[in-house]
Order: sequence, then C-alpha cells, then structure tokens
Amino acid sequence: MSTRSLSVGGLTLVLCLFMARTAYGDLSYSFPEEMKRGSVIGNIAKDLGFSVNRLPGRNARIDTEGKQKRYCDINVNTGELAVAERIDREGLCGKKATCVIKQELVLENPLELHRISLNVQDINDNSPKFEANVIKIEIRESAVKGTRFLLDEANDADIGDNSVRTYTLQMNEHFVLAVSTNSDGGKYRKYSELVLEKELDREQQDEMTIILTAVDGGSPPRSGTAAIHVIVLDANDNAPVFSTTLNYNFLIFKVTLSSALFPCSICLCCRFTCCVFY
Repeated sequence: MSTRSLSVGGLTLVLCLFMARTAYGDLSYSFPEEMKRGSVIGNIAKDLGFSVNRLPGRNARIDTEGKQKRYCDINVNTGELAVAERIDREGLCGKKATCVIKQELVLENPLELHRISLNVQDINDNSPKFEANVIKIEIRESAVKGTRFLLDEANDADIGDNSVRTYTLQMNEHFVLAVSTNSDGGKYRKYSELVLEKELDREQQDEMTIILTAVDGGSPPRSGTAAIHVIVLDANDNAPVFSTTLNYNFLIFKVTLSSALFPCSICLCCRFTCCVFY
C-alpha cells in the first residue's frame, strides 16, 4: 500500500514539473537582417500583457536551444526585446524561403516559458557575382546571324526580389543579348545568351571584349559585371593570292651553232635560264 502511494505521489510530482516547464504562449516577430545591436524588435511585456515591474523580480531572461547563439535580449526595465548579435540571414539560412530563429523567454518564481520565433527578413545586402571575371568564348567567323551562345550565370546570395532579375550587354557592333527565365524545382532563375547580330570577319577583327552586367531587383538595385572575351576563329573563306607580281623579260634571238654540237637555230632566254629549240 505504501509503495503504491509513493508511485502515485512520484507521478504527481513529475506531472507538476512537466506542467511548470510548459510554454504558456508563443511570440513571433518579423524584422530585417543586419539590424544594429540594441535595435528594438518588440515589447515582450506589452505583447504578453505583463506589468514591466514584474520582470526584474522574476529574473526574466532570454534562453536558447542547445549551442545556438543568443541573438536577442530583454531589457527588464522596459520589457523591450532587442538585437544582441549581428544576424546575417544568408549565413544562417542560405537560400531558404523562410528563416526563423527560435529563442525562449524564461520567467522564474514560478517557472514559466514563452517560445519566441524570430522571422528574419532578407534585405538587399549582396550584389550579383559571376564565378569568373572573364567569360571566354571561341566563335568561328563562319557562324551565321542568329547563332546563340549560352553565358555563365551570376549568383546572388539574396532571395526573392533581391536576387538576379535581368542582364544587360554593352553596346557593340556584332552581338545582342537574349534574357530568359528557367524554372528549376519551382524556383525561377534568369539566364542569358549572346546572339550573333552581325557576322564576324576574322581578317578585320580577330577578338573583342564586351561587358556583361547582372542586375538584381532590390531597391536600390545592385549589380555585378563580367567581361566576355570573344575570340574569332579562322574559316577557309579566302582564296590564295600572290603577294607580289613577278615580271619576266624574255629575249628571243637566232643563233648559228656548229652542227657538230647542236643542230638548233633558236634560243629562248629568260632571267636565269636559256632554252634551245630545235
């Protein structure tokens, strides 16, 4: 009988401890990344309906899960939740559509927990960047008008409207730019192609450099550039010609040779050779 009472008593104690650590209410805040330390995110006391005077006596503090950094802190005198560490959305969440940091508000006497979700919004703090500063393309001069050449894409660490939105090409005599959209697993990305507008002639110009620019959709927009180095390859489009004209002076004269030697009567001589005709 005593064993059963202890078991029931132990179960009651465990349930009480479990209930004591149960979160009483969740809070959610949305704010842009890269806010300065000390910037106010929201007022926890107001949002939970607490009196600010209760916070110091209950040892209010922000806690984290595991080894995660404490990205925000509470001012127990005002109830304000403020940024405690630099928050880089790309460093925390990469290309994910949403970036949420989990923190907890801890109150003691009695123990009370409130989960806090920090929704970090992307800002346009990264510029598009090409993998290489120079894009090398070899094109035969026999290529016809309208031929397309796929160009390297620019990468942007930002997401959504702050990612790459278009490409532009430096004005030139031979090429124009075609920009298209490709769907990759529900994600849309922009890519560009170099289109031959005027046929090439290697004998006139054997290489050229054109600047390609990637522009994102931020406000204000950011951009990145790469140089397209076009090398024109030779095609067999010219017939051989002599570089100089050779003038030969011929002299025809009649000679009389001894019949004992050669029975001939005419000798044709050019610059270096004489031919005898019989």
